[in-house]
Parts: sequence; structure tokens; C-alpha cells
Amino acid sequence: MASFSEQLRSEAQPVWDQIFRNPFLREAKEGRLPVEKFRFYLIQDFHYLEAFARTVAIALGKAPDSEAVEALAKRVLTPIERPLHRQLLELVEVSPEEAARTPPAPTNLAYANHMLVTAHQHGLGPTAAALLPCPWTYHLLREAVGRIDHPVYGPWSDFYAQGMLEHSVEAWRGFVDQAGASAGPAEREAMRRAFLTSSRYELMFWEMAYRMEQWPG
Repeated sequence: MASFSEQLRSEAQPVWDQIFRNPFLREAKEGRLPVEKFRFYLIQDFHYLEAFARTVAIALGKAPDSEAVEALAKRVLTPIERPLHRQLLELVEVSPEEAARTPPAPTNLAYANHMLVTAHQHGLGPTAAALLPCPWTYHLLREAVGRIDHPVYGPWSDFYAQGMLEHSVEAWRGFVDQAGASAGPAEREAMRRAFLTSSRYELMFWEMAYRMEQWPG
């Protein structure tokens, strides 16, 4: 029988297929994505990773046992994508201070709020389900995009092509599967909704970056 995380992925697969067909990724793979779109994406992802870390910190406070505390602490204290972002921001001539001053775009803010609200209102199961689509879909970029021969997109793609998120995906899938195995129908439905909502936000995030989404007014 498929694990709960595998069941969730199967249900979200149509959305994930759209992610990997997104013009942002397609043009980056071909080396023809305008650099200003990638710069916009990096700045927004800088904000997203902070929200992700804050969500993990909330989940840490709700860990059901010492084993979960130890496992979650590793996810808080190992922001493996931060050094990559500093390198890439330098390549596109943006300082971390400038990235921090730039406000989150509407979709990015909504995604962050979804994760944080889930963590505040629920326990570890739905929170882990809300967090899992990000590392899992990025881990799959090694298959969907692979390595890119480009001075900026090359270092970015190499990170995922080398499987740097493999342990992160394993950890979050473990949290989801463990919680799903003991959860009742209501809890499993909350996990399902959280996972599917985050999957949709992942797609919207790429679309946001490609369109360089701005606030009205």
C-alpha cells in the first residue's frame, strides 16, 4: 500500500505537472530566461525561505516527543539553501539587504501566510504536509530541468541536480507518513488540504516570478 505522502503526491500530480511545464523553468533550462525575472524570483524566494524557517520553528514547539524535537531541530538549523541564495544574489547584483527591503509579492505573502496559519492552528502533521511540497518539487527539478549551461542558472540548477534536498525530502515525508498513520479522518483531511494548497502555491509562485507580479496601485 502506498504511503500517505505518496497518496498526497499522486493527488497533486496534475498540479506538479504544470509546475514542471511552467515557462519560467522551461526558459531557464534553455538559458533564455530574462535575468530580471530570475532576479525577481531570487528576491521573493529569499523571503519565502524565511517564512519556511519560521513555520518549522512553530512546528518544533508542537513536536509530540523528543525524537521529533531532535529531527525538527535539524530542519531549523540547516538552512542549506541560504548559502546558495547569497551566491546567486551576488551574481545578479543584489545584496541580501536589498532583498530584505523588497516587499513580498502578493502570491508570496499569501503562501507564507498559509504555512504560518497552518502551523499555528494545527499540529505537526498538517504543518509538515504544508511544508513538504516545496522541497519535494525542487528536488524533482534534477529530473525536470537537470543541469543548465549558464553563468547564473548553472549554479542554481547544479544545487538541485546534485540532490542537495534529498535528506530534507526524506525528513518531511517521514513526518507526514508518521502523522498520517496515526491520524483520524479529520486530521488526515487537514493534512491533505495543506499539501494540496501548498502544491498550488508552488505553481503560483513560478507564475508569479515569470510575470514579476506586483501589488496594484
